[in-house]
Amino acid sequence: MTEPCDWYLIHTKVRQERCAQENLERQGYTCFLPQICAEKLRRRALVVVQEPLFPRYLFVLLDAGLEAKGWGPIRSTLGVTRLVTFGSRPAKLSDALVGSIRARTEYAVTPREFFQPGQALVIADGPFIGLDAIYQMPDGEARVMVLLNILSKRVKLSIEPSSLRMA
Repeated sequence: MTEPCDWYLIHTKVRQERCAQENLERQGYTCFLPQICAEKLRRRALVVVQEPLFPRYLFVLLDAGLEAKGWGPIRSTLGVTRLVTFGSRPAKLSDALVGSIRARTEYAVTPREFFQPGQALVIADGPFIGLDAIYQMPDGEARVMVLLNILSKRVKLSIEPSSLRMA
């Protein structure tokens, strides 16, 4: 007869979710790290990367037998900071909640955009430095389209994303 299993939440070190997952899986634990695609500004270009949906958190599946033995192996795993608890009891998650998160992240392939249409930005370098801009859309692979307000008239400008910063 198999032991009943429950999901628990682990708090990881900064940007070490994958490291903690790999080390826990090497020890025989079943883990789930929900990830999403997102645009990031890297080396002056927008690139699509996979990042954790919940930074610094990882789900682990444990049976009642492992819980009774203690959490020592998990707490001492490289990349793990601590087990999330409510008081002195580990935070137990329902299978339905984890299943719902898993279903939503497995098929989410559209990346979250770095800039949102209509977002207020400021040009950080080049001939238009210091001017306010409004993000419109990507323009090809390496540039974006923004609107500038010049002489009371809106002008479209194609610019590198690295030349923009949040207003």
